[in-house]
Amino acid sequence: MPSSIPSTDLYCVFGNPVAHSRSPWIHARFAQLTQQPIVYARRLVPLSGFTQDLQCLIDQGGRGCNITVPFKLDAAQAAHSRSPRVELAGAANTLVIDAQGRIHADNTDGLGLVADITRNAGVAITGKDILLIGAGGAAAGVLGPMLEQKPRSITVCNRTFSKAQALVDQHADLAQTQKVALLAQEQQALEGDFDIIINATAASLQGTGIPVPASVLRAGSLAYDMMYGPAAAAFLQWAQAHGAVGRDGLGMLVEQAAESFALWRGVRPPSGQVLQELREVLAQEAHA
Repeated sequence: MPSSIPSTDLYCVFGNPVAHSRSPWIHARFAQLTQQPIVYARRLVPLSGFTQDLQCLIDQGGRGCNITVPFKLDAAQAAHSRSPRVELAGAANTLVIDAQGRIHADNTDGLGLVADITRNAGVAITGKDILLIGAGGAAAGVLGPMLEQKPRSITVCNRTFSKAQALVDQHADLAQTQKVALLAQEQQALEGDFDIIINATAASLQGTGIPVPASVLRAGSLAYDMMYGPAAAAFLQWAQAHGAVGRDGLGMLVEQAAESFALWRGVRPPSGQVLQELREVLAQEAHA
C-alpha cells in the first residue's frame, strides 16, 4: 500500500489560531466510542493560505475538516456543493470530501447551539423571545436553525447596526415562513427584555466588557455565551449577578462536532457523555 494513502481516514480542524482547539480531543473520543477508524489533527493555516492547505488535505486523502475562525467564509466559497444552511449563512464549519476530491460544505454550528440549549440545558426555544448579540459569521451560522425552532421573536443587535440589518434581511423569508418576528436593533439603544440572550461576539475574548445592558435580562433568562472557559467567564458572571442563568458554549462545541462526525461517518456519537467528560477534563486542568 502506498504510504500516501492513510490506513485510517484523515480529518482535521483548520484555523488561525487553532492551538486552543478541543476538537481533536472530542473527535478522538467520538471515534473510540463508535469504533470508527479516523485520525483527527489541528492545522494552523496562514491567513492567506486556506485554499492551498485545503488542497494539501485533499492530496493526502483527507475525507473532511472542521473550519474555525477566520476561514468559515472561505470554506463556503471553496466547496463544489453547499447545504441550504451554508447558502443561507454564507459560512461553513464542516467540509465533507468524497473519493474524487469534491467538497461539500455544511454548517453545523446552529444545530449544535439548538441541541445544547434544548437538550442539554432543557430550555425550549419555541415561543420564546431571543436576543442575538453580534452579526458576524458566528451569528449568521446559528440564526437559521434558531428560526426553525419557531421562537416568538428574534432580535439581532450589533455594534454596527447595518450588519445586524443585513443579517435580518438575509433571513427575512425564513422568518416569515416560520412566523417569527425578526428585527434588528441598535446595540447602543437596545430596548426590551428576553427569555434567551445569546452572545455571538468575541467581546469577552477581547476584554471589551459586556456588549448589552442588564435590562435585557428577565429573571431566570438563559444567558448563553458561545465562548467557553475563561473567555466566557465575564459574561456568565454578569448574567448570574443579574438573576439570569449563565451557560457557556462548550455544549455547542461538542454538539456541532457530533453533527460533523455524523455527516462524515454516518454514525451519531454519544455527545452527552463526551460533553460531561470534557467538562471534567477542563475542571481538572483548571485545578492543576
